[in-house]
Amino acid sequence: MNRMLAGLALASAAALMAATPAQAAITQAPAKPVTAVKKQLVPGKGVTFTERTTLDSGRMRAVFVRSSGTYQFSRSGLAASDITGKLNIKASDLADLGEGSMFQSLAKPERTIRIGTTSYLSGSIWAELLPSGKTWYKAPGGPPAGFTGIFGQPLNIVEPATLKTLFKNAKPASGGYTGKISVRDLRKVSAYYRASSPATPSAKTLKSQITWRLSVNAKGLPTRLVTIVPGSALAASDGAGEKMIVDTRYNGWGGKVSIKAPAADEVTTKLDGGTGDEQESAENLDLFNLLK
Repeated sequence: MNRMLAGLALASAAALMAATPAQAAITQAPAKPVTAVKKQLVPGKGVTFTERTTLDSGRMRAVFVRSSGTYQFSRSGLAASDITGKLNIKASDLADLGEGSMFQSLAKPERTIRIGTTSYLSGSIWAELLPSGKTWYKAPGGPPAGFTGIFGQPLNIVEPATLKTLFKNAKPASGGYTGKISVRDLRKVSAYYRASSPATPSAKTLKSQITWRLSVNAKGLPTRLVTIVPGSALAASDGAGEKMIVDTRYNGWGGKVSIKAPAADEVTTKLDGGTGDEQESAENLDLFNLLK
């Protein structure tokens, strides 16, 4: 199974480079989070989260990515984020690539700091492509959660427009709400989703429906969001009987948060894939043009 996940990790890098108790009867809808979340949008405040992404092929099911992070708020939504993602693979799963292969670094954590719309990427394969003495790659307009973010939570509930759109057709469920949203509609309202999935979607992808279930507390603040993304919405999938399940847990709403860009002397705006075969491999992954 890990070999299969390793193959998918390579495919996703090239491209950008899910038991609950029985439901109780619902006597009344829980508090809606749209207003509750808006009240939390105070500069210097934020929320933390942990996340697990499971891939389900119909025949096999396995955790693919584990992530954790922090969102820092602005008055209008998201001001900054600090997210670390780790593929559920080991370096030994990539042994066929050869000892010392740069791609074995895909088994290491990837960290992304994003200030406004500028991303700073570190770790994982980025560490292999950075010039000597640099630990961060600066990418204006880059992905909010690096390449592992392709398999992250597609619905960012800190974006007021996204949350409002979700609740246009939401239905009450035990402890929260449930609903669906098309990739087309999500791309229209969510800057976060567009930045996380920059590839031009096909007509089939745009029609794909993402199913979601949101749990909220007594104040209406989200505590858990589970989304089911069909294979047709994933660039690295043929879509046949496949799906991605993303389970996100939120904690510490309204806590103090201060996310800052890395020190300037640790940052570069250029990637260096080495020389010879390594340089050619990096170019084949399109990492040099990935974030332009």
